[in-house]
Order: sequence, then C-alpha cells, then structure tokens
Amino acid sequence: MNASRPRRVAVIDIGKTNAKVVVLDGETGAEIAIRRTANGVVAGPPYPHYDVEALWSFILSALASFAEAPGYDAISITTHGASAALLDADGRLAMPVLDYEHGYPADVVSDYAALRPAFPETCSPALPVGLNLGAQLHYQKTVFSEAFARVRTILTYPQYWAFRLTGVAANEVTSLGCHTDLWNPGQGVYSSLVDRLEIRTLMAPVRSAFDVLGPVLPEVRRVIGLNAAVPVYCGIHDSNASLLPHLIGRQPPFSVVSTGTWVICFAAGSDPAGLDPMRDTLSNVDTFARPVPSARFMGGREFEILTQGVVEPSPEAMESAARAVIGKGVMVLPNAVDGSGPFPDRKGQWIGEPASEAERVAAVSLYVAMMTVTCLDLVKAAGPIIVEGPMSRNSVFLAAMASMTGRDVTVDTDAGTSGTALGAALLAGVRPQARHPTVISPSLDVGSYLGHWRAALVSDV
Repeated sequence: MNASRPRRVAVIDIGKTNAKVVVLDGETGAEIAIRRTANGVVAGPPYPHYDVEALWSFILSALASFAEAPGYDAISITTHGASAALLDADGRLAMPVLDYEHGYPADVVSDYAALRPAFPETCSPALPVGLNLGAQLHYQKTVFSEAFARVRTILTYPQYWAFRLTGVAANEVTSLGCHTDLWNPGQGVYSSLVDRLEIRTLMAPVRSAFDVLGPVLPEVRRVIGLNAAVPVYCGIHDSNASLLPHLIGRQPPFSVVSTGTWVICFAAGSDPAGLDPMRDTLSNVDTFARPVPSARFMGGREFEILTQGVVEPSPEAMESAARAVIGKGVMVLPNAVDGSGPFPDRKGQWIGEPASEAERVAAVSLYVAMMTVTCLDLVKAAGPIIVEGPMSRNSVFLAAMASMTGRDVTVDTDAGTSGTALGAALLAGVRPQARHPTVISPSLDVGSYLGHWRAALVSDV
C-alpha cells in the first residue's frame, strides 16, 4: 500500500435532506461503518436555517464512535451546495446558515437581479429562492444589515465544517462554481458580483479540495477521543464528489448523473457554449477548476412528493407496472417542484391515472428518466452515462434511460459506497481497486411514450 495512503478515511457527508458520517477503507474504497441523521431546518428567527449545532453534535458523536473501531487516520468532507457560513471576528457564526429554499421579498429579488452578472460571465442561471448563493448574501446584507456588519469571513459550506475541525478558513471552487453567481469559470476567478456586493475582503482564501487544511484541533480531538493528529482535507461539493472518481478513471466524453434530492447531469468533455440559462443549465466547476456543462432538476424531491405514502414494489412488479403504464399512456408532466429544471414555468399534472401503487411508482420513475434525458440533451452529453445515488437502484429508471438514449448506462453494483463519500475520500488519497460497472439492458420500449410526453409538453393537455 502507498505509504501516503490513509488506512481508513472518515467522510462527513451532508446532503440537503440527510447527513451521514462514513468510514471508508483506504485501499479499496469500501464503506466499513456508517451513521446517519436527518438534516433539519429551523423555522427561525431570523429566517429558516440549518440546525448546524445539531449537525455538529452528530458529527462529533459519530467521529467519537468510530475513533477506536474501525478507526480512521484522515477526515474529508462533502456537502450540498448553495450555502455559505458567515463568521464573526471570533470565528463563530455571525448569522445562521440560511436554508436555500427560503424565498425573499419582491424588492430584494428585483434589486439582486440588477446586481447579478450576465450569464456569459458566470455560466450561472438566475434561479428561484436562494439557489444562487449570491442572492442569499445580498438578502442577508440588505435585510439584516446590522448582523451582516459583524461578518468577517465567508466560507463555502464544506469548508465551514473543515473550519470547525481545524480552525483554518478556506473556500473551494466546486462550491464557488455551483450556480453561485460569485465565480467566473472561464477565467477561474471571482466574478464581478463579489465587488458589487463589497465582500471581496470577507471571502476566505481559495484552496484546492485536495489540500490538507490542518490537523483536528486539540480541543476537538479531546471530545472525539483521538490519540493522534488526524489531517482534515478541504472538502468538495457533493455532486462534484460523485463526478471525481470518473474524472480520475475515464477519458471524456462521458456523463455522470448524480441523484439525490437533486438530479444533476454532468457532461464531461462537452462544450459550455450554448447553455440555456432559462432551462437550468449551467457550468459547474470540477475539482481541477475546469468548467463542466451541467443541467439539473429536483428529481429526488419530486420522486418523494409523487410517491408519498406508497410502498415501493419489487423490481419485478415495477417493470411489469411500467409496461402497463407505457401501454396506457399514463404519465406525469413537470413539475412537482416549481421553478427549476428544464421546464421551470410548468405546473405538474397527471395524464391518466395509475391503477395501483406499483403503477404510480413506475410512472414517476419514467418521469424522472425523461426529465434526466432532457437534461442530458440540453448539455449535449455524449458517451456512456454513469448513474450514481438512489436512482441507481431503480430498475425502471435505468432501463428507460438506456432505451431513450441508446448509449451505455452503467451503475456500480459492487462498490458498496456512495459516489459522494467515495469522491470525498479520493481527496485524501484513497485509490479504490478497479470497479466492475453493470451495463443496463434497454429492456423497456419507451420510444413512443417519450414522444407522447414531449408532445404533451407543447400542447394544452
């Protein structure tokens, strides 16, 4: 084993809905221990915000429980995007970490629209609520000016947790380049918005995701029960964490479909030119600071909404139900969640009625597949498609994707580790053994169904 490779890495993985701490084997990348918790939002005051102290208690408890067995000798971090921590002069939160699903008054929204740079500079589309991080900072600065006056440091969200562990403040490009309006991906520098908001001096230094920010602070080590100094890596945005293993192991063109609360489609090797800001396409920035054309929609959240209270059927029952749904033309039109994705102005509706719970889940799975293929088309994706996250276990989604695209759709059936956790562990030097992806059979004939769905989107149905 490489002497610099950790034996085990603890990964802090904070998603929008759930958080976990995972320990990965440094040689194989296999998941060997895990603890999970819900990621709650506090209603206020002063605005809806993440319960960071509850998360911190969970993180410390999990790290303490893993300190003896299985043990770990490095820590890495990945979190959702569209969030920042604003610290005061003492390194404490000057303001709570704002929930990106909170909306702002109309005057604040219009004032920000006049401030934000044009799409060609940032490749960041105008998004609803707080999905543009720049909009959050503008809201906090203008509506809560007294509190904002105490801000001395602004950190992107993965790096906030690294700061809690090490005391070292940093920002990082995968989070800065994730539809924040704050980053110019073509030039690899802050956008003009940073100066318009007058926050340049508040932005922590930009560090590589691969950098060790420092060892765990002595006072944190005592709480966790660590007997030795453990390095903490700078950290990475979660969807970019899913992308990283493939950037290391493949030559473009290829696509990664990262699924969770959001379905995010990365088109590695595609040209950012021609992206449509009105359809939630953008340029993300990968771990090596390169632009990556991307498109997304809130697919996981929509799946939960549309199947709420329904028991998920077996794969066999799902595929049988999918054929029935296709035959009857039962389908879902976007959106169950308003305002984002490739059809941001549409209101969701059903065409026809599913006859059973299995048909409902199958129809929703087909809907998520058609939305995903739409996103891939928008970013001119080419080559094989790798699916990560919860939808990689949905047989109808996968078979429909393979049929609709005519390209290899693969899932990693033997990894035993989520793409986000593995990507974060790669920052610490983990280099897993060769994987054996499964190529999905295009076993569902969905060509006519997809055509009817697309026709319905432009009709008065």
